[in-house]
Amino acid sequence: MKTIPVSLSNGRSHRLVVGASLEKLGPALARLVTGRRALVVSSAPIARAHGAPLLRGLKKAGFETATALVPDGERHKQLSVVQTLYPRALAAGLDRRCPVVALGGGVVGDMAGFFAATYLRGVPVVQVPTTLLAMVDSAIGGKTGVDLPEGKNLVGAFWQPALVWMDPGTLRTLPDRQWRTGMAEIIKYGLIADKALLALLGRVSLVALKKDLRLLSGIIARSAAIKARVVSRDERETRGLREILNLGHTFGHAIETVTGYRAYTHGEAIAVGMCAAARLGAALGKFPTAGIDRVDGIFKRWGLPVRARRPLPRSQILEAMARDKKTLAGRFRFVVPVGWGNARVVSGVDPRILNGVLSAVGL
Repeated sequence: MKTIPVSLSNGRSHRLVVGASLEKLGPALARLVTGRRALVVSSAPIARAHGAPLLRGLKKAGFETATALVPDGERHKQLSVVQTLYPRALAAGLDRRCPVVALGGGVVGDMAGFFAATYLRGVPVVQVPTTLLAMVDSAIGGKTGVDLPEGKNLVGAFWQPALVWMDPGTLRTLPDRQWRTGMAEIIKYGLIADKALLALLGRVSLVALKKDLRLLSGIIARSAAIKARVVSRDERETRGLREILNLGHTFGHAIETVTGYRAYTHGEAIAVGMCAAARLGAALGKFPTAGIDRVDGIFKRWGLPVRARRPLPRSQILEAMARDKKTLAGRFRFVVPVGWGNARVVSGVDPRILNGVLSAVGL
């Protein structure tokens, strides 16, 4: 088991725990909160697969639990779904001392976190991610929220978890496509902050990761530690540092929005986005042109796309990017790689260069 501290401003902190069983969450949570009622928010498939040991541990630790099931999938990440949780929590008698436990992938975690941030003006939330993507990305950092028809994560709040509890054993039920979507975020960490991790990902395989829980846990912890370090220094993206975590996301979120969150997983969309970002970096003279093939190669190695599967309406892609949260005063802002293991934000990109980059990745 590995514990990663996340230290924030005003003396706030919490832990990321990697490699502990779900049943052990109960005693750890009992030491953090004083309320003894808990609402577990999950999806039906995840609750069936992983709910029993979690609930057993909570019960042994003295918690009275209620469960609220929400539909999974990005297209269900809506205010209307979150609204169903408030009466459920009231019926269960949750007060401000009582925790919400988010058991599931990124969609469940985002909605449960936003619910916790707004129920009674804020109650503790514990993130228990059960997908690789959520373990290395969405469960860390306190970003919560839902989508609007106009774009992704346009309604939300920063609400830091009381605890993040990761049991890599839950990944045994994960389909290969979801493994790969999580690997896209891990590759991102290599590109922006850890060239040694990038080299490691060029040697190991998905088959090896599935067989070697120690290796898997180490890669998860290494990735989580990078995000924790960035979040600790720039919790709310006010200093510009946290923006580097969005490498490929301006392009990727636009792909997801235009395709209605159906054609691409998040990891697939940002893989194409990171290949676009590498090309943009090269066009701006900030990334070696020869590095483009290496970036493409690492994504191909992990079964991720490097180009859009079919052309998408350019006007819709540009419109979606214009609504990206990083856009300021109507100027696109992109994160581009700078060498290996480093990245920076650029803005004011010449439209001709941007259109050339979009064409290069089939958009």
